[in-house]
Amino acid sequence: MNDPGSSGPRVPELPPLDEQLRRLGQTVDLARRCPPSPTAFAVGAVIVAADGTELATGYSRETHPTDHAEEAALAKLAPGDPRLATAVLYSSLEPCGERASRPTTCAELIIAAGIPTVVYAWREPPLFVARAGAARLSAAGVTVVERPELAAEAREVNRNLLDGGA
Repeated sequence: MNDPGSSGPRVPELPPLDEQLRRLGQTVDLARRCPPSPTAFAVGAVIVAADGTELATGYSRETHPTDHAEEAALAKLAPGDPRLATAVLYSSLEPCGERASRPTTCAELIIAAGIPTVVYAWREPPLFVARAGAARLSAAGVTVVERPELAAEAREVNRNLLDGGA
């Protein structure tokens, strides 16, 4: 995959599992900061450079009522930032592949930013839109990793939307 003789783009190695889970825990903590909404999930996102440097964080509705977490984090970085080409984006929820609030989905924003790897905790339930983010990212060549070890925590942050608030 990372053959030095390969002419294709270099795919960054995934960080160790404990680091992935630590970063996903951070996304769940960010999701807890989200202003409540009856029509949108509370999500956190962290973008990390290949050397482990945290580049940006974001959470749903951070600066605007229709902000998604990935969108909020990406907005803090300059378009074309070369560090994005080897970065990992962590999200507490599968990035959206369909969106009701704005025309550009988080999957499209991630692809346009050139981020090669996405790690998320909880697969998006089809509550508001059809689940399509992971498939769209994969189709564009992005490495997508689901780490369900923190899915229950990400779901708990959104209990107001699920199971009648239970």
